[in-house]
Amino acid sequence: MPRRKDGSVFPVQLAVGVVPNCDPPRFVGIIHDISLQREEEENAVRLQERLTHVGRLATIGEIASGIAHELNQPLAAIATYAHACDRLLGLREPDIAEVQGALREIAGQAVRAGDIIRRMRSLARADELRPGVADINSVITELTDLIEPDTKAHGIGYRLQLAPNLPPVSVDRAQIQQVLLNLVRNALESIELGQVDGGEIVVGTRRTDEGEVEIAVSDTGPGVSDHIAQRIFDPFCSTKPAGTGLGLAISRTIVRAHEGTLEHRPNDPVGARFIVKLSPLREQPA
Repeated sequence: MPRRKDGSVFPVQLAVGVVPNCDPPRFVGIIHDISLQREEEENAVRLQERLTHVGRLATIGEIASGIAHELNQPLAAIATYAHACDRLLGLREPDIAEVQGALREIAGQAVRAGDIIRRMRSLARADELRPGVADINSVITELTDLIEPDTKAHGIGYRLQLAPNLPPVSVDRAQIQQVLLNLVRNALESIELGQVDGGEIVVGTRRTDEGEVEIAVSDTGPGVSDHIAQRIFDPFCSTKPAGTGLGLAISRTIVRAHEGTLEHRPNDPVGARFIVKLSPLREQPA
């Protein structure tokens, strides 16, 4: 490794060429200090990581009202069953079996609330890419408790069309789930802004003819206009009045980090369709 006069190591780019008409052959080398270039690249990576984390927190913030409603249900049930236990135990001859049943309900509701909080914490963490083997359908269904309260609160339908027997993929669950939340949230806001009655969001999976695992988020909103469709993944490009324009740009960056693709197509017959394609895990030789 090259060193400066003070002994510090620095990165270089080396170009080597052959000196013409020399016998024996001679070579000339040019060393270029790329310290500044390397520092700029590292700064860009750190900035992208911060933007990704900010985008993840923004997505969670947008669905917070629906999550609060969803959490209130198990918490209210816990309070109700706790009061019932107090009342039953206050009787002269309490029915122990009935008390035990109420306690089981409390435990079940507490697990439900904890599961919702666990998923939110997983999505909010600022970890670097940590891929693991996953069934993409389970990655999607884990989000149901986070998405349905929001869509129900806005009177919008939400359903899954998941193809069975898909091959496993290598993904960072939290990051791919952030992408899906971004896409679903965008679809919800598009339907609302378009004032579409009976709007619906569908998340589907399938295996493409090329063997890739595909996730499609479709909506029945007004769709993406032609003049913005070419720029929709550009940073700060937004169709929402108060949008930052970072959600789709961050989502594409995350998908590309997984060596996948994210693209937009018009939905048939109306609306928008965003498609994520991921490569399945290669089968290991026996």
